[in-house]
Amino acid sequence: MIYLQTSAGAGTFNLVFFLAIFAVMYFFFLRPQVKKQKAQDQFVNEIKGGNTIVTSSGIIGKISKVEKNSITIITDNKTHLQVLHSAISKELTEKYLKAKNPTITKD
Repeated sequence: MIYLQTSAGAGTFNLVFFLAIFAVMYFFFLRPQVKKQKAQDQFVNEIKGGNTIVTSSGIIGKISKVEKNSITIITDNKTHLQVLHSAISKELTEKYLKAKNPTITKD
């Protein structure tokens, strides 16, 4: 009879390998997304009337009223749009403000 001898370290190696893969995925994919979402949430919570913003669809306007679930923006003299908080893009707003006023630097 032939007995196959398996290494006890193979199971441990597989476990360490999968933990390493999870750690790499966390630090390169999940963590940056969580940080980006926190920055977006903070940006939306700190906006107030008079700020110029850009929506995720590219609409540029000045905030006239902030409500619980929505924001009213003025895009023209008599054009008022009501958008959700989630429609405001921090990234597009920063790009727009930087292009409009190149002296603004990101802290």
